[in-house]
Amino acid sequence: MPKKIVAFLGCGSWGGALGDLLSKKGYNIQFWHRNSDTCHEMEISRKHYLLPSIVFGKNVSFHSDINFAINGAKYIILAVPSQDMRSVVCRIKDSLNPKSYIVNVSKGIENETLKTMSEVISEIVGDIPNFITLSGPSHAEEVVKQKPTAIVSASNNILAAKEIQNLFSTNKLRVYTNQDLIGVEIGGSVKNVVAIAAGFCDGFGYGDNTKAALITRGIKELSKLGTCFGANTETFFGLAGIGDLIVTCSSVHSRNRKLGEMIGRGSDLESVLSKSHMIVEGVKTAFSIKKICEKFEIEMPICEAVYKVLYKGSDPEQEVDLLMTRNLKSE
Repeated sequence: MPKKIVAFLGCGSWGGALGDLLSKKGYNIQFWHRNSDTCHEMEISRKHYLLPSIVFGKNVSFHSDINFAINGAKYIILAVPSQDMRSVVCRIKDSLNPKSYIVNVSKGIENETLKTMSEVISEIVGDIPNFITLSGPSHAEEVVKQKPTAIVSASNNILAAKEIQNLFSTNKLRVYTNQDLIGVEIGGSVKNVVAIAAGFCDGFGYGDNTKAALITRGIKELSKLGTCFGANTETFFGLAGIGDLIVTCSSVHSRNRKLGEMIGRGSDLESVLSKSHMIVEGVKTAFSIKKICEKFEIEMPICEAVYKVLYKGSDPEQEVDLLMTRNLKSE
């Protein structure tokens, strides 16, 4: 019986880690990367360009032709930056097999439309019965090292969620199902912005008290935005909410927290981004959340502060102090 094919569109650190995991489970992996030189380099070296500890087996191939990469794939994993999702999906929409499982692992809200990734994708290709978002507290660096990790397979179709749960589960990666797709997407998006604020605090040398307060109030902001999108509040107290928020605000692997820390130490946004080899999703998401807050007339003070620092040149330490001196009220 031939092995099933899994196509990964995008081969960054998270896509690379998940592809490596599935290849070790015996699946044939077809990676697409937009840069043909990067594809050739990985094909020859058998190593990942961001995670050199990965050594890819013979069942992993690399392609710069996106439609060739998805050919024959039962599972198509969308692992591209959120702001590029629309253009990538438009390129494959006419080649998609309606029976394939489409799995989004990107976290963000599109700037132009203020839509989540599931909304963007369904706008392009219509209703997808087998659409799933995979999310939760999961740094690629730790998954590659097989450190125990738990994530969520979210879909409006519980059978599809269970299919992907079984696909990715190992003795080191535990996958739960969740039918609150929009809530899981909101949690994965907002936590990146809050993590930038956590990084500000690390940059000025604030302590554990500050971080704990920020994370706790950040959950409130996740929940507030989720309500606007019709999410289940309970989702934000699970892996895709508080779990992902804790790890992103605290970890040395978090690129969003790291960006905030560097800005807190005096670097400007442009110079930090120019030194990063990976996309920092929270920067663009901060812009989207600001526009959503204006549209729905809701207050998200932490996300507002991050927006003002990134896009208006506000002083990060002053913005954190303003958060502490807002009008006093009950919790």
